[in-house]
Amino acid sequence: MGAAGSRLEKALGDQFPEGERYFGLKNYGNTCYCNSVLQALYFCVPFREQLLEYYSNNKNPADAEENLLTCLADLYLQISSQKKKTGVIDPKRFVHRLKKQNEIFRSFMHQDAHEFLNYLLNELVDILEKETRADKSDQETPPLSEKIANGSTKIYSNGPQKVPLITWVHKNFQGILTNETRCLRCETVTARDETFLDLSIDIEQNSSITSCLKNFSSTETLNAQDKFFCDKCCSLQEAQKRMKIKKPPHILVIHLKRFKYIEQLGRYKKLSYRVVYPLELKLSNTVEDADEEYSLFAVVVHVGSGPNHGHYVSLVKSHNHWLFFDDENVEMIDESVVQTFSGSSQEYSTNTDHGYILFYERLLSGTTS
Repeated sequence: MGAAGSRLEKALGDQFPEGERYFGLKNYGNTCYCNSVLQALYFCVPFREQLLEYYSNNKNPADAEENLLTCLADLYLQISSQKKKTGVIDPKRFVHRLKKQNEIFRSFMHQDAHEFLNYLLNELVDILEKETRADKSDQETPPLSEKIANGSTKIYSNGPQKVPLITWVHKNFQGILTNETRCLRCETVTARDETFLDLSIDIEQNSSITSCLKNFSSTETLNAQDKFFCDKCCSLQEAQKRMKIKKPPHILVIHLKRFKYIEQLGRYKKLSYRVVYPLELKLSNTVEDADEEYSLFAVVVHVGSGPNHGHYVSLVKSHNHWLFFDDENVEMIDESVVQTFSGSSQEYSTNTDHGYILFYERLLSGTTS
């Protein structure tokens, strides 16, 4: 990336952010799914800083056990500590560990970037929780654990109050959904909370993220064969159900369901639908009905016409500049280019570059991007 790196430095000129580094990642044969997600997470600044802080506080070469967490931290440390401002980094250690640990990523076949992101975040959570359990065990207070819906674990004290373990991964990405069901006979509302690290939402042609989120939280009537068993009525009753965001996360990750199984075809098909995503997003469907404002800082883009082949790149915002990461290559792009990856307004189009995973950071009151 010599020439490309120098072009990037020249483009940024005097505006090159102090202490920031923009490095491409070497591709090991269809590892673009990994590279694109790693770049998006690297420029999730709170996550990167907390990961590096954790690593510096816990690194002990004598007895450190290598895992995905240490490999990721080591990779990010390599990037952030480079003397050069631009270049290419070899993520060999991380990729090797990933393939060693999970056979799904072992082949050279096309992989799904969202599956990788989901696996990585949950694996980081598991590692941190195991360390916490080990520390608690050393203090002779063995905790009880309970697996929750998305694969993460809650650790409880032995006292009457249940206190869930919250890691710095949770603090960045975890939100809470409330599944509300209202019995139409007695009006009793049953609410069940569940945590999430990212939201997977259905998409429609020529729509927007806002409308897709509204559909995600729309009311559904349960009747006929789908009646709800109401504990108060002690019988099956018609009911209304909806999913709401009770507690929005600091980093909101939205996965667009672009790959759909078509029964007539007997296979998955990519939906190239145009789904407009704003640079600033207002989230108003929380339990408190308070508006939450978010700013877009990264987009993982799927390039290709189908789910079993193609390529992944990422668009990243850093210090008010937008950059395009394509494995080893890094380029500066204009902000107006970011939304051109929204999708195709017609079913058949030569445009195959579509936004797939969106990363938004919550704005503090009075903060502007």
